[in-house]
Amino acid sequence: MLTQAPRGTKDVLPRESYRWQRVEAICREVAARAGYLEIRTPVFEHTELFLRGVGDTTDIVQKEMYTFEDKGGRSLTLKPEGTAGAVRALVEHSLYAGILPVKMYYLGAPIFRYEAPQSGRYREHHQFGCEVFGAAEPTCDAEIIALLIRVLEEVGLAGLTVNINSIGCSHCRPLYHKAMRVYLGDRLSLLCATCNQRFAHNPLRILDCKSENCQAQLGDAPEMLNFLCEGCQKHFDGLMEALTALGIPYQVNPRIVRGLDYYTRTVFEIEMQSDTGAPLAVCGGGRYDRLVEALGGPSMPGMGFGLGIERVLMLLNQREVILPEPRLYDAYVAALGPDSRMPALRLTHALRAAGIKAEMDHAARSLKAQFKSADKLGAGLVALVGGDELARGAVRIRDMRSKEEKEVPLAEAVAAIHAILQPV
Repeated sequence: MLTQAPRGTKDVLPRESYRWQRVEAICREVAARAGYLEIRTPVFEHTELFLRGVGDTTDIVQKEMYTFEDKGGRSLTLKPEGTAGAVRALVEHSLYAGILPVKMYYLGAPIFRYEAPQSGRYREHHQFGCEVFGAAEPTCDAEIIALLIRVLEEVGLAGLTVNINSIGCSHCRPLYHKAMRVYLGDRLSLLCATCNQRFAHNPLRILDCKSENCQAQLGDAPEMLNFLCEGCQKHFDGLMEALTALGIPYQVNPRIVRGLDYYTRTVFEIEMQSDTGAPLAVCGGGRYDRLVEALGGPSMPGMGFGLGIERVLMLLNQREVILPEPRLYDAYVAALGPDSRMPALRLTHALRAAGIKAEMDHAARSLKAQFKSADKLGAGLVALVGGDELARGAVRIRDMRSKEEKEVPLAEAVAAIHAILQPV
């Protein structure tokens, strides 16, 4: 066990970390274009934050949180999602008092959920998420969806399907809850224990149950879209209009409710086809117009999403999308004997200071072995330091592609190597 990672976790090895970096770089770039700034919140928060924010009837709170008591007797929880912490930071630091809307993103944030590990889903996984506070118009919802699609497309995922729904607000949702209780009243014995609890507290969440037996009872269940108040209907119509204006195809799916209690009005999911042709959820998000107030802040609308990086990488593998692997080294400095090692060391560090990826031998290997090492590392050229050239204050440079060699003064070696690697 000592040499095995805990179940549901995964090492990102050096040979594959460039794929993560590539995806993360695209996330940062796309978010920056739309004016989002990065926020970094603690890995753990007070448990009460998630009880109040996520909802104490959700599967996350009831079954999946990593909660512990610290030495001071305080109940803390490794964050199971990113939004509640972002809202807590918004309120604690009065970010809402500045220019609105407040746009923030988090990236590489570890998320912890105790659940059965699945392909592309781990007990510790990492998310890219965007949050917008202070923007109530449906154009904001469309912007969030468009940003997410842009990220996925620039990463290399195509064939995306956008599913949208509205789950109403505190004004119209009680009417829907009443209709659901009437519909399910004589079916309670057929529902799972969790859905029996949801029946009393939030019957809308029954639509999100993964039990096939519970889903079988929902064939003719009422749809929230038929109970929307005037304001929610206007907002949903505006979202559809905005998505159409952006040229984003979408489909209305009245069964989307998401797994967190804080959502209001817009909820959405993005899917793509799996290898078997079945739809595969990529990510999702929605609007949470009451969450800031529920966590002690002013009344302020919010909108956001969470995208699992592991899931994106899994989908890229399935689609056989190749992310460009960066060259590890541009130049390799070979030392011709013990007297050449210090000059070789100085040249190596001078190259690095000039922005050139450079390596040298640290094992006192033969020149032949050093050339083999340079070839394996993919270095574009080798600078040979030592022998008669070093005595003349020069260095010999070999282009590993053309095999051409030339001698240059040691003092001019950095500029000469830079010119070879990046010709005008």
